[in-house]
Amino acid sequence: MSTAGATPAVMTDARPAPAAASPWEDAVLAAALMTVDPFGTGGVALRALAGPVRDQWLTIMRDLQPEDAPQRRIPLHVADGRLLGGLDLAATLNAGRPVAERGLLVEANGGVIELAMAERIAPGTVARLTSAFDFGEVILERDGLAQRNPARFAVVALDEGVGEDEGLLHALSDRLAFHLDLTYIRHHEAVSCDYDAEELTAARVRLPTVTISDEQVEALCGIALALGIPSLRASIFACRAACAAAALAEREAVTEADLAVAGRLVLAPRATQLPPMEPPPDAEPPPPEPEEPEQNQNQETEQQEPQELQDQILEATKAAIPAGLLAQLQMGKLRRSRSRATGKAGAMQNAQTRGRPAGVLRGEPRAGLRLNVVETLRAAAPWQRLRREERERCGQTSTRIEVRQDDFRITRFKHKSETTTIFVVDASGSSALHRLAEAKGAVELLLADCYVRRDKVALVAFRGQAAEVLLPPTRSLVRAKRSLAGLPGGGGTPLASGIDLGMILADSIKRRGGTPVLIVMTDGRANVARDGSGGRTRANEEALGAARVVRGLEITALVIDTSPRPQPQGRELAKEMGAIYLPLPHADANSLTQAVRATAN
Repeated sequence: MSTAGATPAVMTDARPAPAAASPWEDAVLAAALMTVDPFGTGGVALRALAGPVRDQWLTIMRDLQPEDAPQRRIPLHVADGRLLGGLDLAATLNAGRPVAERGLLVEANGGVIELAMAERIAPGTVARLTSAFDFGEVILERDGLAQRNPARFAVVALDEGVGEDEGLLHALSDRLAFHLDLTYIRHHEAVSCDYDAEELTAARVRLPTVTISDEQVEALCGIALALGIPSLRASIFACRAACAAAALAEREAVTEADLAVAGRLVLAPRATQLPPMEPPPDAEPPPPEPEEPEQNQNQETEQQEPQELQDQILEATKAAIPAGLLAQLQMGKLRRSRSRATGKAGAMQNAQTRGRPAGVLRGEPRAGLRLNVVETLRAAAPWQRLRREERERCGQTSTRIEVRQDDFRITRFKHKSETTTIFVVDASGSSALHRLAEAKGAVELLLADCYVRRDKVALVAFRGQAAEVLLPPTRSLVRAKRSLAGLPGGGGTPLASGIDLGMILADSIKRRGGTPVLIVMTDGRANVARDGSGGRTRANEEALGAARVVRGLEITALVIDTSPRPQPQGRELAKEMGAIYLPLPHADANSLTQAVRATAN
């Protein structure tokens, strides 16, 4: 593809941009454009559960590929040796010298890679994949090998996430031009494809001769800016998609229809804001500017055409944005980029004997550590020839594989720590019964998910002159209901004592390897000091001091302001604690549960 700035845009009859096609037609068109320019567009992020619709799209995509294009599928927990390549252990032991084997990325050179369950892929795997993606080669320097192998491919990332908290890592999704969602497409809508492999092969040959003018590039960049797309890759992908659409339509230059396709398929799914509204016709026109020389007038005339082109393509792009997303954007809720937040457990921690395998380390198999036999042999294989010659010089002859202490490799594991949500509830005052009822409901709702999330909950209440642990960390729903029944309320507000007790409980959980989440439900108006004496000034200072201790321990916290009218005390307490502040004067159990889950994630 060439971007000829001096080449004028070849335009057909002036007409508005075509209306958006059906979601299935757009999905098939994206597969065709990826096939025409696989390395320029990067690939497709396909969000859909396993089913006939996704299978039909994958079948069409595979059928459109050239006959000689390799296609590989990468499983979720692929090992680095299989992904990047490494030492072929069997061939090395037979040959007596290091023999390399190709990884999946090298095998897929010139073709397509399918990532299974891409929303759960490890960040390290994504880093290695995107490195080969950016440089077009795999740099292998391991097991006594040093190689550079070409690896240019397109990626089809199969996203099977259910909610908004499950999705592709930004580093991966940002490198894929097309973001498709087949969730709401019915089976009878997934019809056959109108393209064939020969047609797309001819478009591939035609692609390098397609031109796009500077005005068209400027229009696409302006649309990306108007839609609030921060990444520069989106504008680059839009230009490549427009050129691919022109090549598919047997055109030598990009037209307005091709720009509309690029805006619809590349820019619309990435939109984070609505474009600025035009001023109403009743608004007063701005005061006239002083007349400029004729040269400036000619420049304004030349700039008018790109602006008109941008407006036309922008309308077509807006038509492709889902209605639900438009409603969210109009309310000022920017769509968050989907990140790794499955919320199924706590923080990832290293372990010696349990969890999921996470690579190997050099070491000795002692204290319960597990020896990785395959990796140990792999580490010893490159040295067998030298060790055999060393034995021959000493007059010893043996065909056995010699494994030394430096060759030992042990398997290291990772597991997610257990999350414990600690509710610190203000049980003082006339509205204590209402707050405690909502806390009981939130605890019971969280316990319902504990069997899946492997979480625990605890409850600390403070009233009168002290605080007490009403519910130690537990998963037992029966025990929780029994402890919460008949919880008393009323009296003063020893806020500092409640924070201290919650902090001590959280610190003990953290020392045992767990992940505590501290939820403080209060109005922030302390009036009882640690020693039980009254006085708002001293009580407030002690509460803020306790909050600073929580921040120093780096405990994840959430402050829920339950007062009928939120006051500055609650926000100041959250600031000193380093916690998220959430004013919920009329909170119910469901809203509290949602807030807790969002904080834990």
